[in-house]
Amino acid sequence: MTDAPCPSCGSAMPAGTLFCEHCGASLGAAPVAEGARPVSLQGAVAPGASTPIDDVAPISAATHATGGAAVATAPGRVPCRSCGGVVGPDGYCEQCGTKAPSERDHFREAPADWVAGVCDRGIRHSRNEDAMALLASPTPGERAVLLVLDGVSNTDDSHLASLAGARAAREVLRTPLPQGMGTPESRLAAVTKVFSEAVLAANEAVVATTPAGSPNPPSATFVCVVVEGSMLSFANLGDSRAYWLPDGASGVQLSVDDSVAQQLIAAGTPRQQAETSAQAHAITKWLGRDARDLTPRVGQLEVTGPGWVLVCSDGLWNYASEPDALVAQVAASGATAPDALALALTDWANAQGGIDNITVTLARLDGPPAGHNAAQSAVPQEETHG
Repeated sequence: MTDAPCPSCGSAMPAGTLFCEHCGASLGAAPVAEGARPVSLQGAVAPGASTPIDDVAPISAATHATGGAAVATAPGRVPCRSCGGVVGPDGYCEQCGTKAPSERDHFREAPADWVAGVCDRGIRHSRNEDAMALLASPTPGERAVLLVLDGVSNTDDSHLASLAGARAAREVLRTPLPQGMGTPESRLAAVTKVFSEAVLAANEAVVATTPAGSPNPPSATFVCVVVEGSMLSFANLGDSRAYWLPDGASGVQLSVDDSVAQQLIAAGTPRQQAETSAQAHAITKWLGRDARDLTPRVGQLEVTGPGWVLVCSDGLWNYASEPDALVAQVAASGATAPDALALALTDWANAQGGIDNITVTLARLDGPPAGHNAAQSAVPQEETHG
């Protein structure tokens, strides 16, 4: 497939891209990859809304009844939710001036029945600076990649940077991870090299989105889990997180934050106190032009038994930091499918206040009956600098 120009800014984008990585404009629906099921974003509930909205998925053309007349909308756009008028190229209604919600504010991915994610603006923020990128084999439990990048809100164009970075890292992780020389230590070393390459690719993509002369270059956190059978390999920079939430057993936080709060915890401050301190969300590692250390924390965990792999931004864990709190929330949701659970957890975070963007990605792993589902073995995380 050939590149196509963005209708808003003219930048060349790969065919099938949903959003322009330069200006954020909608580019229409992406084709469904072979072996993946189509994902409908219609009927999603906007943050703070009580009724479904229909503008979270791009459409080729639409009409909307208003006063008995049909108002045609531009290709790739939807009618104004307030008055039914035409939404202009700038994203504002040409009749009443209301800003139309963007599919960038809330989008979903489900590359397979056992893997899904939701990326949502939340309630308080004016735009969604989170991003996710997923891969999954059709066979449940075989192989999946769950990537989440959280754009730092006080930097320029972080919503573009996070999306570009997530996609770039996903490309590096398309192929199976190396096995090393047959020992856990050599495998971890080989996996660390691949994750480091994924981080560098993500960083290059983030830097490429940086506006010329920007005094606040875009930056983002990075967290990823690669599922290969019973082995979970994970890496992170910043304070987005990865968890293993087994059925009927205690949860495990896989990632370790690069943050002031984590430094306080390491020094003996109780977790709740550290995570509610004034500098709790100040991160000590990030992607971006001004990044000082791109060395990810890397680890692996072999699991047995059923459970959920959760990779999320702090928009979720703000309200349930402890692994067991997340296990309880998963149980309370009653959801059994990844797409339903991702949406339920997102809605729950919004119901708690939605103070940040929220990204929830999940992979469902099945195994032996409950009682045999705790972590089987773990390789300690690699030490990091700083």
